[in-house]
Amino acid sequence: MVERTSKFLLIVAISVCFMLILYQYVGPGLSLGSPSGRSYSEELDLFPTPDPHYVKKYYFPVRELERELAFDMKGEDVIVFLHIQKTGGTTFGRHLVQNVRLEVPCDCRPGQKKCTCYRPNRRETWLFSRFSTGWSCGLHADWTELTNCVPGVLDRRESAAAKTPR
Repeated sequence: MVERTSKFLLIVAISVCFMLILYQYVGPGLSLGSPSGRSYSEELDLFPTPDPHYVKKYYFPVRELERELAFDMKGEDVIVFLHIQKTGGTTFGRHLVQNVRLEVPCDCRPGQKKCTCYRPNRRETWLFSRFSTGWSCGLHADWTELTNCVPGVLDRRESAAAKTPR
C-alpha cells in the first residue's frame, strides 16, 4: 500500500512540475492576463520614455555617423585596427587578414599568427593590426599609445623594406 501511495505522489509531483514549466514557456504568449492588470503588449514597451535625469555624455551627430571615407589601398592610407578586449576584436581582426577579398590577399602561413598584408603595387603594409604587425605598440595598446607609436613603427618598417635588396 505504501508503494502505491509513493508512486501516486511521484506522479502528482512530476505532473505539477511539468505544468509549471509549461505555464512559464507557453503562458506569456497567451493573453491570460498579467499580474499588473495591463496587457502583455503594454508591458513590453521597447522604447520607454527616457529618464529625465539622464544626461547624454557623448553626442554623435548623424552626419558624422553616416559619413563615407575613401580608402586608397594603392596610395598611402593605412587602417589602424584598435583591438579592444572582450568585444570580438580578435575575431574581427582575424577576419580582416583572412576573409576579406582583396586584389592582393594577405599571406597567412599555417602555424603563424601574423599575416603579411602588402599593397598591390609595393611591399608596404596597408593594415596595422595585431594579426599583420604583431604587438608592435605593446600588449593591448589603447588609442593614445597607438597614435604615438604607429607612425614610428611604420617608418621603421618602410626604411627596413627599402634597405633590403629586391
